[in-house]
Amino acid sequence: MSTQHTFKRLPTIASRFLSVGLASLLVATPLQAVAADLEAIQKRGRLIVAVKDNVRPLGFREADGQFQGLEIDLARQLAQEILGRPDAVEFRPVPNQNRFAALLNDEVDIAIAKVTLTPSRLRILSFSLPYYADGTTLITRDPSVRTLSDLNRKAIAVLNGSSAIEAVRRRLPEAKLVSVDSYEDAKTALETGGAIAFAADASILTGWVQEFPQYRLLTPLLSTELLSVVIPKGHQYSDLKQQIDQTLTRLRSNGWLTKRAIYWGLPVR
Repeated sequence: MSTQHTFKRLPTIASRFLSVGLASLLVATPLQAVAADLEAIQKRGRLIVAVKDNVRPLGFREADGQFQGLEIDLARQLAQEILGRPDAVEFRPVPNQNRFAALLNDEVDIAIAKVTLTPSRLRILSFSLPYYADGTTLITRDPSVRTLSDLNRKAIAVLNGSSAIEAVRRRLPEAKLVSVDSYEDAKTALETGGAIAFAADASILTGWVQEFPQYRLLTPLLSTELLSVVIPKGHQYSDLKQQIDQTLTRLRSNGWLTKRAIYWGLPVR
């Protein structure tokens, strides 16, 4: 499937996720978010964004402390669209467990921090159209492994409790899964022969390969997980969501999203 075709399908895929989560959304009592709406952001003159600063190549810091990555580029594009300047953005690094609390506690306006669109999350927050199709992939440094079929009946490391477990079982049912507790444990398993490959998110493993070039990503990806901008839920934020979705639609149609993903070494479909 071509890259252009994949990105054209992203809104359709997102709609499928939204329809699945609708029932939960109707019966749930959402938490109240108090982040700034579009008018307040424009009056302030600065967009405050929760980001990752340790996930290469989505969001990370260079040696000089500068923020870089696909999600950082996108935040600057949104600042350009909303405020007329790409530098009118303030980055707030957040760990995974604080990404949503930062929004709900009025610490940031939006989050672009490797957040996957899921039905359960729709109960308390709003999501933009997707900006990247992430998913489970595998890495290996074994030169004999060239395709997924080469991993049949082989040992594959997976993080305990990760979505990669289901993805590997579905695509490689005869593989032997080796549970590990961390990425460091996975690296140890690969280097000591405990596993021939490691399955995890493509966005994370892309950074791994960039840091350790003796490893290779295997394609195609085993699953699809959509990354979206997270916005507070509520009618007062509808203009902000609409502005973000319009920007993403344009960035997808003119090829910017694909080009920046490729620039950062991320696999695209």
